[in-house]
Amino acid sequence: MSDKNLPELLSASAKKYPRHIAIVFGQKKISYKELDELINRVVCGLLGMGIKPKDRVALFLDNCPEFVIAYYAILRAGAVVVPINYMFKIEEAKFILEDSSAVAMITSRAYAEMAEELKLRIDSLKYIISTPDFHKFRKHSPVLADKQLPVLHDLAVILYTSGTTGFPKGAMLSHRNLVANAVDSAYAIKVKFCDAFICILPLFHSFAATVCMNLPLSIGAKIVIMKSVRPFKRVIRAIRKNRVRVFVGIPSIYTILKNMKLPKVFNSPLIKIFNPVKICISGAAALPVETFRGFEKKFRIPLLEGYGLTEAAPVVTLNPLKGKRKAGSIGVSLSKNISLKIIDESGNTLPPDSIGELLVNGPNVMQGYYRKEEASAEALKDGWLYTGDMAKINRDGYIYIVGRKKEMVNVRGLNVYPREIEEVLYQNQKVKEAAVIGITDEHKGEVPKGFVVLKEGQNSSEHEMIQYLRDRLAPYKIPKYIVFRQSLPKNTTGKILKRLLEDEEHKKNK
Repeated sequence: MSDKNLPELLSASAKKYPRHIAIVFGQKKISYKELDELINRVVCGLLGMGIKPKDRVALFLDNCPEFVIAYYAILRAGAVVVPINYMFKIEEAKFILEDSSAVAMITSRAYAEMAEELKLRIDSLKYIISTPDFHKFRKHSPVLADKQLPVLHDLAVILYTSGTTGFPKGAMLSHRNLVANAVDSAYAIKVKFCDAFICILPLFHSFAATVCMNLPLSIGAKIVIMKSVRPFKRVIRAIRKNRVRVFVGIPSIYTILKNMKLPKVFNSPLIKIFNPVKICISGAAALPVETFRGFEKKFRIPLLEGYGLTEAAPVVTLNPLKGKRKAGSIGVSLSKNISLKIIDESGNTLPPDSIGELLVNGPNVMQGYYRKEEASAEALKDGWLYTGDMAKINRDGYIYIVGRKKEMVNVRGLNVYPREIEEVLYQNQKVKEAAVIGITDEHKGEVPKGFVVLKEGQNSSEHEMIQYLRDRLAPYKIPKYIVFRQSLPKNTTGKILKRLLEDEEHKKNK
């Protein structure tokens, strides 16, 4: 592992490859030298307004070069990055800003009104910094020259993820966690400074932040940032124009590509000229076996399925680039630095091919949950991270996820906790009882499905209930279906038995 922190790795890339293009965004190109200077400009601005080491600074931005600039400027200033999902509504963003005690938020004009409203409602939030104002900051500062850079064990990022209570918890990731994961990932996929990555996934997510940002910047590679995956024709043009070698996506994207009709050129030897991609990586959710086999057969490009979680910075396993890629498996340990084991409910290590909870140990494992000692103690024991995922490891070291102890629903790689949706449903004057489960979806991997019992004398419709939720929750949290019932299955103490609802869905899909 490198002994440098994240900003130092980027500075080393800028020193070694100053003229190399670091970021492409539409027609805009930024060299490593320019990127380093832009980051320093923002560092000067942050220090000038009084941002101190360990202060939390939130990022509320779409995919854009300013996300990268702000992320690294916050770190170089010695502060802590708190990325927030830009799809969040005001109450969802407010929770994270308050929980992290963020003193500043960097955002764009698109979210200016919401940002100012949050500033009025949150005592700790002192500064709103708009990305168009970056150019107003000084290029150089005497304070910057004397700045003590953070060390590896220092906290770098707080990434919020759903937890056992249904409310987001801040996973504390140090520079060591993030550097180790970026370095190990780069080694696993054998990439170099001359390679180009395309970033179509949201940078606020741990998967994209590590594989599409920290990894390429640490080796001097190029990042082609896309604001959106739609229209996909624009993504294809960007791949060809920039000779993208590494494509990082989630299963639903590969399912769409597998089913997409391709131009005739893809069936000819010219495919290598028109399609420079050499490696495809899938993460954030389970990759269907049919998608894996169909995609590789169609495109003749290695599709590497991996596994990770925010608490592990996030990559834990990957199917090997050189070696067997096993359908249905999340691969092997990402590197020799990461240890894995399967345990039973008593904590005993299980032999190969036995099903139990998957545990992870390594330099990528988080420091704990921010201000959540009890939750941290439950997740971290004797240096091991308890993932909550049920899995088995075969004799060759390949891991297979078989289920989850947790109730979380994984929508295109984003965690959705049913209780959060249920609590919003219960706020509706017409709702008597509510339950939400996850069901399989061809395009999104999983989606929430809601079951509602209305109060006596009340009427509603699926459309009305979904619209009610849309005004209060991020789009990806909205159930695809709402079913109205006369009653919900319960045990003798009155607890709703979601397992029976899940069993019903399973029988329907057989």
